[in-house]
Amino acid sequence: MKIIVITGQTATGKTNYAAELAKKHHGELINADSRQIYKKLDIITGKDYPPGIRIHLYDIVNPNEYFSSFDYVQRALPLIKKMLARDTTPVIGGGTYLYIKHLLYNVETENIPPDWQLRKELENKTVSELQSILTSINNLAIQQLNNSERNNPQRLIRKIEIAKVRSMPINPTLTITLPRKLGEHNLNIEFIGLRFNDKKILKAKIIARVEDRLKSGAIDEVKKLLAAGYTENDPGLKTIGYQQLIKHLKGDLSKEQAIKQWIFKELQYAKRQYTFMKKDPNLVWKTV
Repeated sequence: MKIIVITGQTATGKTNYAAELAKKHHGELINADSRQIYKKLDIITGKDYPPGIRIHLYDIVNPNEYFSSFDYVQRALPLIKKMLARDTTPVIGGGTYLYIKHLLYNVETENIPPDWQLRKELENKTVSELQSILTSINNLAIQQLNNSERNNPQRLIRKIEIAKVRSMPINPTLTITLPRKLGEHNLNIEFIGLRFNDKKILKAKIIARVEDRLKSGAIDEVKKLLAAGYTENDPGLKTIGYQQLIKHLKGDLSKEQAIKQWIFKELQYAKRQYTFMKKDPNLVWKTV
């Protein structure tokens, strides 16, 4: 039995590659993109899986709902079990390495369920306030965060949640434990990462993709979401593209400034993805 996992940098063509492998191996897709988890976020998130391929964990929560890596693992494991039971190859594809890491490895924090009362208490706190709270609980935990994580409210809230349960930070190993989680033996896991070999190509791809999404109606998509009552503070909209266009619609940025920031943030994200992923010794890289 086989499981295929496809991850990598943004704009590397993970979607089409995963779809090709699903067709080749009589498989079905399991989405591992934290932005495509959300309903109604279509154009900016690039929901472009080819027709004729069955896909799971796609459009499953509303933009104002929080969805963690813990939630992802709880949803993904039963799906994988069912696929393997009917001789269907699970093809897990997406650039959210945190989802994949918690699925593949025995990351202890995934066993700590969400504390909804705590999250409600923290949801309106500023980044500075969240940093102070985490520092007061576990100073070492905040020191281990990178700059992006320290300024990400959702990540800080989750770290506070974990710190309240455990006194010391978790240091997961990188030994694949998915077969044990599934109760399966002789399970072959093919773990592939796609990355750009040339930074100029990466930038050109991202610029072209942003332009295409603008032509496809990205601004109208944001207008509809705001008209429906969603806000920039909702979990689904705290993502690249939406944040910049919301600022433009509020008058804080010109259209040109918003597009420029969107492209810059996508480039930063692609670099962060590779920085995190390259530490994984099980990931086999393919350059594009």
